[in-house]
Amino acid sequence: MGPAFIQPQKLNLVMASVLYDQIPSLDLNDFKSGDNDRKQKFVRALGEVYQNIGFVAIANHGLTESLTNNLYQNIQEFFQLNDETKAQYEIPEMHGQRGYVGKNKEHAKGRNVGDLKEFYHVGQPLPQKELEAEGKPANVWPKEVPEMEQYCSEAYSVLEETGKTMLQAIAIHLGLEAHYFEPRVRNGNSILRAIHYFPIEDPSAIPEGAVRAAEHGDINLITLLMGASAEGLEVLRRDGKWIPITALPDQIIVNVGDMLDRLTNGKLKSTIHRVVNPPFEKMGTSRYSIPFFMHPRNEMDLTCLDSCVDGKNPKQYNDMTAGEFLDERLREIGLKA
Repeated sequence: MGPAFIQPQKLNLVMASVLYDQIPSLDLNDFKSGDNDRKQKFVRALGEVYQNIGFVAIANHGLTESLTNNLYQNIQEFFQLNDETKAQYEIPEMHGQRGYVGKNKEHAKGRNVGDLKEFYHVGQPLPQKELEAEGKPANVWPKEVPEMEQYCSEAYSVLEETGKTMLQAIAIHLGLEAHYFEPRVRNGNSILRAIHYFPIEDPSAIPEGAVRAAEHGDINLITLLMGASAEGLEVLRRDGKWIPITALPDQIIVNVGDMLDRLTNGKLKSTIHRVVNPPFEKMGTSRYSIPFFMHPRNEMDLTCLDSCVDGKNPKQYNDMTAGEFLDERLREIGLKA
């Protein structure tokens, strides 16, 4: 690839295929350092990873150990409530975009069997007047866990800022102006999702083929994933081999979503991933995970970038907005009728 800061006429869509045995790691401080060489090196490395496997582990992401621990403690307290109490925070007309979504209700695109999970969605933590101006619903907070609002909102803000920085690096890699994504994600549809993969007390009682999260690609631009409480996440390498995703305690995983794959005409890979069921001896244990799905505003145009289309890589996707794509996918995964 050429220098990261040169605007190309057409991006190089053909590069050496790399088969990673583990997810590569990068330090976000290299991009933010002010040292142009370190910044260019980060952009080149990120571009290579995203063109091959679509997942990277990121250090110096902004989350503190204290915030992470407090957040996990609060979401565990919520999911330990009985099902009747949790159901008070499930709002069908929200189509799962705020509050609680019950067990087995979401399924992967192309499947009819629900995933073995329940989750809680947090959207933009904006003042009421700004929410009304943007036409966005307010968040729903459980009174049984009074500190959950504070820690979810803090984590949302940190991860959104980190996501914007990652999108700057991606924009530069694509030959775009560094802040190309900024107006497109400002007050966007991003979601913080607290997930509980509940214990499987009786494996014989679960539906045939049901897993904690069936193979899927994320809907959004990028996903920022805090370290989970247990193993189980796997990514499908391009040669068909599933590899486990691991990150050090001070890292987060950042992967390409379907919207970014679509925008770049498949140049940046939204890689299929899944959460497998635990081994038999751990079936009765919970797994908690907190991804941040970075979504743009509804009106963002996802038409493939001209620089990502040429004779060797013809346009793969029809034109649509982010809002249209989100609506389509919510119907495909069972959250919207």
